[in-house]
Formats: sequence, C-alpha cells, structure tokens
Amino acid sequence: MAEGKTYNGNYCEYDFEVTFLEKLVEAGWTYMSGKAMNSAAKDEVVYADDLLTFLKNTNPELTIDEIGTIYDKVRLVGGSSEFTTLHNVYNWMVDGIQFMPNDGNAKIVQLIDFEHPEENIFRVVNQYSVEYINNGQRKTRRPDILLFVNGLPLCIFELKNPSDAKATIYDAWEQINIRYWRDIPQLLHYCPLACISDGVKTRLGTVRTPYEHFYAWRRVNDGDKVSTLPFDELETMVQGVYTPVRFLEIFRDYIYFQDSIYDKDEFEIICRYPQFFAARLLKQSIIKSVQEKSGKGGTYFGATGCGKTYTMAFLARQLAQRCCDIPEIGSPTIVMIVDREELQKQGAKLFTKSKEFLKIGEVAIVESRAHLRQELGARQSGGFYICTIQKFCERKDDPIGLINDRANIICFSDEAHRTQLEHARTIQFSKDADANMKAMLSKPYAKVLREAFPQATFVGFTGTPIAETYQTFGDEIDRYSMDQAVADGLTVAIKYHPRISKVLLDDEKVKQIEGYYKQCGEDGATYENIEASKKAMSSLDVILEEPSRLERLAVDIHDHYTAACAQDPDRIQKAMIVCSSRKIAYNLLQIFKDKYPEWFKEKKVTDGTAVTDAELRELKEVPFMAMVASVGKNDKEDMYNYLGGSSNDKRSEMLDAAFKQEKSNFRIVIVVDMWITGFDVPTLTYMYNDKPLQKHTLIQTISRVNRKYPGKEYGMIIDYIGIRDNMRQAMKQYGGENNIAPTEDDVLQATLVFREELSVLKDCFKNYDLKPFIDINCNPVKRYELLAKAAEYVFVSNQEMNLDGKRSVSKVSFQTYFLKTVKRMRSAFEICQPSGNLGEEESALAQCFMAIAGFVRKMSGTTDLDTDTMNRYVAKMVEEALKYNKVESVLETGEEEDIFSPEFIEKLSDVKMPATKLENLVKLLRKQITEYSKVNQIAAKSFQEMLEKTIQEYHERRKHLPLEEAGETQEEASEDIIKKATEQAMEVLRKMKESRESFRKVGLSFEEKAFYDILIAMRDKHNFEYGTDKKIDGVIVNDKCKALAQKVKEIIDTKSSFADWLNNQNVRDQLKFDIKVCLIKNGYPPQYSPEVFKQVMDQVENFKENN
Repeated sequence: MAEGKTYNGNYCEYDFEVTFLEKLVEAGWTYMSGKAMNSAAKDEVVYADDLLTFLKNTNPELTIDEIGTIYDKVRLVGGSSEFTTLHNVYNWMVDGIQFMPNDGNAKIVQLIDFEHPEENIFRVVNQYSVEYINNGQRKTRRPDILLFVNGLPLCIFELKNPSDAKATIYDAWEQINIRYWRDIPQLLHYCPLACISDGVKTRLGTVRTPYEHFYAWRRVNDGDKVSTLPFDELETMVQGVYTPVRFLEIFRDYIYFQDSIYDKDEFEIICRYPQFFAARLLKQSIIKSVQEKSGKGGTYFGATGCGKTYTMAFLARQLAQRCCDIPEIGSPTIVMIVDREELQKQGAKLFTKSKEFLKIGEVAIVESRAHLRQELGARQSGGFYICTIQKFCERKDDPIGLINDRANIICFSDEAHRTQLEHARTIQFSKDADANMKAMLSKPYAKVLREAFPQATFVGFTGTPIAETYQTFGDEIDRYSMDQAVADGLTVAIKYHPRISKVLLDDEKVKQIEGYYKQCGEDGATYENIEASKKAMSSLDVILEEPSRLERLAVDIHDHYTAACAQDPDRIQKAMIVCSSRKIAYNLLQIFKDKYPEWFKEKKVTDGTAVTDAELRELKEVPFMAMVASVGKNDKEDMYNYLGGSSNDKRSEMLDAAFKQEKSNFRIVIVVDMWITGFDVPTLTYMYNDKPLQKHTLIQTISRVNRKYPGKEYGMIIDYIGIRDNMRQAMKQYGGENNIAPTEDDVLQATLVFREELSVLKDCFKNYDLKPFIDINCNPVKRYELLAKAAEYVFVSNQEMNLDGKRSVSKVSFQTYFLKTVKRMRSAFEICQPSGNLGEEESALAQCFMAIAGFVRKMSGTTDLDTDTMNRYVAKMVEEALKYNKVESVLETGEEEDIFSPEFIEKLSDVKMPATKLENLVKLLRKQITEYSKVNQIAAKSFQEMLEKTIQEYHERRKHLPLEEAGETQEEASEDIIKKATEQAMEVLRKMKESRESFRKVGLSFEEKAFYDILIAMRDKHNFEYGTDKKIDGVIVNDKCKALAQKVKEIIDTKSSFADWLNNQNVRDQLKFDIKVCLIKNGYPPQYSPEVFKQVMDQVENFKENN
C-alpha cells in the first residue's frame, strides 16, 4: 500500500488519497500501484495481464490466438464519436462481445462475470499514468485513483485536499469532464463512472454528468437510516457503492444510456441511491406478490421531483432481465398507467428511447382499452405499454372488463389512482336532456384494475400518497421524502412568503343581505335553501373575484416579479399564477392586459436575452404572459376564443412547449388546474398562489418551483390566500417520515360500520323494491328513473323515526333520518371502498342510496325562491359589501374578537347572570392564554398560574358554604364568592393586557418581546448579570437583552422562510445551532449553562411550532 507524504507537517492531498485507497482495500479491492501497472505497458489503458487471465479462465475452450483476437478487439475499440465509443464499450462490458471462434459456432464472450463476482479480478490503482500527444510533445495525465475489473478501468476518482479550502470538488469535476476528455479520452472510453471527493463532500456521477447532478450516496443497506452528515459521505459511498459485489450490481443495471440512435445527445446517467434501493425493494416485493398471487406489489412514496420515472425504468430493467429464473414472471409485460397526458408524454419521452436499456421488446403508447387488449393478446411476454387512466377506464365503447388474464403482467400506476377516487364512489350521471338521463354505477380503481388484469401485480408510484393508495397497491415498500430530496440537492428548497389582502365588509350592506334572506323565508323559501345560499355567498370565490381586489393583486404581482427579476437579471426566472377558478383567472388576465399591455406583445424572446440563430429558429412568437386552461361549454365568447375554442388542445400544447423553452418570451402563466402536477420547468421560480389548496394537491402544486436550475437557490411561494397552516400540515404529512397508510383494522372497522348502516337503509326501504338498483346490467336510463322515484318516496313520506343523539333519542322525519344515515354510511364507505373488497351488490346499493340522498336535497327547494335565484341576487349585494385595503405582507388574514378591547368589556357587562359572566370570562381567558403561549411561553405561564389560583380559590370558597346554601348558586350566599372570583379574573385580564402591550414601551415587536422576556427571566432565575435594567413607564428595559432578542428573532425569520422547515430536521438542527452560537457570541449567559440554553431553546421550539 502506498504511504502518505507530509509537507511541512500539513495534511496534503496525497494523504487523503492514501486514506481513500485503504478504505477501498478494506471494501475488497486489491491494491496495485500505477507505476507497477505502467511498467507492463505504458501506452495502454487496458491492463493486459488481468484481461487475458480472466478470458482464459472463463473460456477454456478458446485458443491463445482466439483469446488474443478478443483482447485486441477490446483494446483497439473505436466509434463515430467519443461518446459512441463509450456507449459501445459499456454494452460489451455488460452484455459481452459476440465472437466467431475457429469452430464456426458463434458465442458471446463475457468481459465481466456478474453472476459469479468471485471469478473477477478487482484492482484499485493510484497515480496511473496515461500518455497523450499535445502539439507534438508527449505528456501524461495521472488520475488519482482508478478501479479496474479484469484489467478494464471502470471508474475514475479525482480527490482534493480536505484541508485546503480553495480545493473543491468542482475542480475535481472539471479535471474529468474537461481536461481528461480533451487529453485522454482513450481512458474514459472504458470508464463510465466517476467519483469526486474532498473528504467532506463525496459525490457519484458519470464521466458525462453535469456537475450539479453529482450526488452523495447516503445508504448502505435496505432499511438503513439516511445520514446527512458530511463526514459520513465518504464511508457511505465506499460501503454503499464500492464493495465489489455492490459495484457490479450498480454497474450492470443502474447506468442508463439512451438507445444508440440518440448518442448524439451524449446522455448517460447513474442512478441515485433512492432510485437504487426503491428498484431493488420493489422488485423483491413484486416477486413475492406474484408468487403469493396477492396482486399488490407495493407502494413507492417518492417526493415530487426526485426522479420516479427513472426509478420505474431501473425497476423495469430488473424485472425484464433479472427474473428469468422465476417461472411465474419470466419476461413480464409492463403496463404503465398515468393520470394525465403530460405524464404520458414524459413517460414516452424516456421509455421510447430506452428499448436497448429495458430489453423488454416493444415500447408503445396505447390509445384505448381495445388497443391494449389487442397488443397484449398478440404476445405472451415482454412489451412496455403506456396509457392514461382516462383511456384505461373508458368503457363506453368497450363493455368487456377483461383485458388480459396473464399472471406475468406488472402494472405501474403513476399517480393514476388519484384521478379516479371521486368518480369511483358515486353514480355518474350523463349530461343528456332529462328524458334521456342515464345513471351509471362506478367501481373503485382497485376493482377496475382487477377486472382488467385479474392475475396481474399492481405497483403504485406517488409523491403524495393517500389512504386509498395503500389499499389499492399494498404497503409502502420504500420512501424518499421532500426533506431528503432538498438535503441531497435533488430539488431546491421552497420559501414561503405570505402577502394577504385584508377583507372588510360594509356593515350596512351586510344588514341588507340578512334582511333579504329574512324576506325570502317569509315568501316561502325553505330553510335548507336559505342556508345553502348563505354558504355559497360567503364562499371564498365571491371574495376572490371582486374586481378591486384582483386589480390590487395584479399590481402586487407585477411589482414583486419585476423587482425580483431585476435583482438577478442574468438568470431566467419564470412564474406561475394559480387562481381558484377559470373565471377569476380570465378576469385577472384582462386586468394585466389593461395595466401592462407590453406583456402581451408577441415576441420570440424577451428584450435583452442573448440567443443564437439556431435557438431563435426553434422559438415561436408568444406573449410574455398567457392563461392556460381548458374550455368550458358555457364560456363567454371572448374567453372561449382566447382559450382556443375547439383548438384548445393545440393551443395548450404550443404554450406548453414555449414555457419549457428557457429563452422563450413566455415567462408568466396563469393557471387553475392545468400544469400543477407532472409539469417540470426548472426555470419556474415564483408561484403566486390565489387558490385554496390542501393536502396532496397543495404539495403537488408548490412542488412545481422546486426543480433545480443553475443559479436557482430556492423556489418561492407568494401566498395571497393563506395556505400556511395547510402547507404545514401537508409538509408534515409528505415532507418527512409520517405514514398515513390505514391499518387493516381501520378498513375492517369501517367495513363493519358501512354494512351496519347499509342494513339500516335497506330496512328503511323494506317495502320498496331495490332489486333493479343492484342489477349491474340494468339499463342506465331505467336506473335514473328508479332513483328519481325512490327520492320521491323519501320526500313524501310522513313517517316519523327515532334518531339516536349524543344524549337522547329524538323523533325526526323519515327524510332527516334517511339523510343522516346515508351520511354515516358514506363516511365508512370512503374508507373501505378503495380496497375493492366490497361486494358488487353492496357497492351498487351504497352508490344508489347516496344518489337518492342527492336527489332529496335538491327536491327540498321546490319554491320559486331556490338557492340559485337567491345566489344571483345576493352576489351583487356581496360585491358592494366588500371593501379592500392594499395587499400587505402579513401573517394572518383576520382577527378574532379582541377580548382586551373596551367593547368586549362592555359586552361582558351586559351579561346579567353572575355565574354565566364568570364562566364566559374564564373560558375566554383560557383561550387567550393558550394563544399568548404560542408566542410568549414564559408570560403565558404566569397568567395561567394566576387564573388557576383564582379558580381554585373560587372552588374552595364554594366548598365551605353551608349545605343548605350550596344549591342557591344565584342567591346571596354564593353571589359574593362569584363576584370576588370575577374581580380576580378581570384583574388577570387587565395584567395580561398590560403585558401584551408592554412590547411597545420596551421598543420591540410583539414576537421579539417573547424572547426578551425569556432572557430576562433566565437571568433573574440563575442570578447572573447581563446588561443594565432601566425603568421606563413602569416597564423594565434592558438594552442588551433587547438587542439579543432581536438577533434571535432575526435568525428564526431567516430559517422559517423555507416552506418545509418545521419538518426538516436538518433546518431545525441548524436553527438551534445558530441560536446557540448567537447566545455564546453575545456572552449570554456569562458562564456556560446547559440549563439556560435549554430554557431559551424551549421558547424557540414553542415559537417555531405555533408561528
């Protein structure tokens, strides 16, 4: 083994090289010095001794001359380009070389024995010299480390000195990708893999990988916890990639080249560790599922933007190439189902160029179920087919459920299950005229799949799993969360910036609206219709579409975007505006047109953009801003024509292509539902959100801005509607390690409840013929008529039923009883239905009862004053009632009632019953103390203690009342006690109000005062000196604690701008570290005290969780 060299006592690059060599030797490689290898053949990059030895040992039937011929073919490789040569040599190393021996029987000669790793010769070599000619002079290059297998150099390492801050892994990347390709390409022809390291960062890539796509390897074995510590990278890389057996596994199946005809693109990638482990684990799960005939291959939870499509490609290769010895699989057929055409295009773009990699036969997009049935019927194995869920589930022209019953069909579902959830639970009505109205039963996605492929195995791929995902595809096999993707540099962090417009209502108009509803009730409108109208008119859309609000929104977006781009003018930064409805989106677009007409001049590129003639020829003339949405049949003419009318699809495709072209003039898009899932534009940096979002839709939407792009440090969500709490919840669910899969017990319990409620409903209809409802072959028109008659049966019934309440049984109408029972049944149905385990009769009846309930609700509004009529009238009044102030950068959209205000005190005084007054006051105090604790834990704690003491004293006094007086709660005996307790509670309220407002006297913000209080409290508790106290207006002011509190709050503000910071342990740990450093640097406390740090950190944690 080589020995390290020390220069002036400093650790140098060679020392690090020796360290790396020793770790590789420990992993199983045999060391050989470059000098020893060069002495055999100085101008060769293939080590003849090892290659000849391997060929002789594995091909004893070949003669020495034949072995020599094979060696020469490998040694003298060439191609039409450097990349083509690399690709050809890689194919030889993985698949072997076709050779014709003297006996005339052609054979494949393997250069590496992947099935028997111990038969190969593994060497690690350092300082191996490779000669080249430059301007007639002979020169050499010496890669730091090379890995040879059977004399073939398969991986190159470039190392940089860990102790030299100026020596970076980027320098190492440049050596390989620039200097080595320029000077010694003959070495890189054999060397598809590259590793760069400086001891802190150790990254894996290929010899054609851009620098930003070199990644760390953070797991060694299945199930290992991911480590993000920098100094773990080297060890994890060696153990996770470079043990000889693992290295051969990765080298064989996890290096991806496009088909040879696309070599001009020079595209080569190596899997990332989440893709490697996901493919391995899913393969094992699929094999188990096929052998056990469970049909559920498992669920892969991979964060949006982490490369799930490539994970599918690596898995497909594993299934096609490494399952031949499993009779039940052999060479499988893979069907990939996606939820939209955008994902179908993405899938087709990859898989249609991957036939050589997959080795599975034909790769094709299928247009319909009939087409897929035809394709699968023509083969018994192989084939890769891509289909959208809409086409897959479309049965109008294909009544046959079965597509193919082979057991070697593997179905990949890429988010496809999500699209079908709502449609799968309810009866679907046709859009025909009433006379021809049809009612069609629906089925859960799991059942649709099983009918199509009764013996197939199904695998789910999703970035946002929901409970139904696991019921359809089985347990979670592996996951790669959003916080891991950010930590690994696969995606950029997402920052969140709230800019919410406050809404004020004109009180006079509100009174007019209430008066109108009262008059409607007197004129015959039902209570249900009035309540439905009130709900509709108070809905968000009524507020969001108000013209003056949209105008201010447009101005704010324009100003924010132009200012942001001006800060980094050389980087392309695109933006997406997400609106809650197509109408709002179009109205907002018109405001932009009126205010900023220059954004709507069609050009190929934005003024000042550097562009080549070749790039210019590829671009189309487009506006700077455009709206993309589907057309509606009732769209007004101007909106219908703007969106392309009957050519909407063609227009959308053109704009899709333009937005994805970096230098296109098209920079800002307005959307509603389109382009918010499966749409990858790395330059997309800003998302202006004006739409209520939650759960998986929220994550899918905001993830549009997390793609990597040179110079892009983060994506930003500018929120105008207040999705912060929903985002936190979604990040908690999808950002980390939380599992939302329902347990088997959950599904079982839901099934029992469902069947119990269904039985009750059947009993309600015991005198009604339900048989036509459960007839799967019932004519849809007939079913519709039967549903309408059943609804009338419920509506006209005058029967009274006993309804169990929380505390008692009450008499209700048959209609109320029916609707409440359906509601309970539906809740259970939504949990147990996706599994596909309910009987067809049960599912059909459930859908019919839910449809009947819908009919009944509509029939409740039979007067002329129905909900729609009231909505149209009230909408105008609401518009007039709405007033808006300017768009501000704020944290909350509204305020609850201020219990500290004089108005509240006055209102409380109006309460005549003393005990009620006390009860209300205590209840509201508890609530306010809880809210206060979210910001200022230490102050809230003292008020909580004061309140509890008041309550305790009250109860103690009550206990000592004479027995004969104890029941006279409102009489003189207890009135004094209640009055005393109320006075004490009011005193707590007064002090709390003073405390809340004291921040102004100290000269801090409300939030900063919370940290100021904890600093003062810890100083006093632990009796150390820090700054000088002054009394100003009755409040203690300490300038030193003030300054420190402001610094702590500033650190928190910086970290909390990242959208996933609450669930990203790396960010949280760094926040704690930064605050601790800040405290120490500012001499707080003067003597190191873990307890003081802990108390301060508790306040930090409390503040982070609640703000």
